[in-house]
Amino acid sequence: MIDKIKELIAEAESFKAESKEEVEAFRIKYLGKKGLLNDFFSEFKNVANEQKKEFGQVINQLKNTAQEKVNTLKEEFDSATDHSGSNVDLSRPGEPVSIGARHPISIVKNDIIDIFSRIGFNVSEGPEIEDDWHNFTALNLPEYHPARDMQDTFFIQTNPDILLRTHTSSVQVRYMENNQPPIRTISPGRVFRNEAISARSHCFFHQLEGLYIDKDVSFADLKQTLQYFTTELFGKSKIRLRPSYFPFTEPSAEIDVYWGLETETDYKITKGTGWLEIGGCGMVDPNVLTNCGIDANEYSGFAFGVGIDRIAMLLHQISDIRLLSENDVRFLEQFKSAL
Repeated sequence: MIDKIKELIAEAESFKAESKEEVEAFRIKYLGKKGLLNDFFSEFKNVANEQKKEFGQVINQLKNTAQEKVNTLKEEFDSATDHSGSNVDLSRPGEPVSIGARHPISIVKNDIIDIFSRIGFNVSEGPEIEDDWHNFTALNLPEYHPARDMQDTFFIQTNPDILLRTHTSSVQVRYMENNQPPIRTISPGRVFRNEAISARSHCFFHQLEGLYIDKDVSFADLKQTLQYFTTELFGKSKIRLRPSYFPFTEPSAEIDVYWGLETETDYKITKGTGWLEIGGCGMVDPNVLTNCGIDANEYSGFAFGVGIDRIAMLLHQISDIRLLSENDVRFLEQFKSAL
């Protein structure tokens, strides 16, 4: 592995580009989120202890070499003049082009994905139009189970077995059906429930659910994962888990983070307690593992879910959830600084 990294260092040092596009492709290959360096950093934990020091040194050398090469080539292209000897870009529009803004839902979702990617979670996605098996039955919610009433569902009229998914747990079912443990994945996406629209609720919203399946997974692993997540996202490390009920986890708990009581807004959003509920979690019920083709006697796991919309409202002090879906340009322009 170390020899391979040294070969890449030599390759980076000798790299030459004919255009800015080639420089950008080089940067993505080495320094991008899914680039070679990220792969090597992920591999670091598997390196023998006696090789860790040398391995870390060559990784850093590769990172510095690649970054210096990118900076040098960019400066060369930026300083190069056109054929007429002028630095004026004749293809530039005469009028300034307005820069768009990233949506607050996308900002928060990307932040959460980045946090969990640093501890080995990948991203899985699935269809928004789902069948009864993946949305309910496989998750320990057989037909006529009273807990189905917890989620008011939009069914497709022509086929009562087809519905708009009520949670992204259905994505986790599909992932478990097609992948064997160890499994470590998060599933962000839009979900639908037949609820009255108000400043606090909507008939569609966004969730992010996480799943970890392996041997000897415990509730302590779940708590430490949530502790890391809340510290990284909110900067607040104090959490508590209150006993609750979810059909697909046992035991189950609600996740509260201590938000504090420093401002009037803090009193309002926490109802004067300082504690704020951000999601639910629990150990995956063995019936769910069995339904998905995983040996419940050998493997265990935990699952958790948080509402992206609610977190976005908290972090950006948004008072009305309807603003997130109305596409009002005046509202969206406020997030240009969060690109």
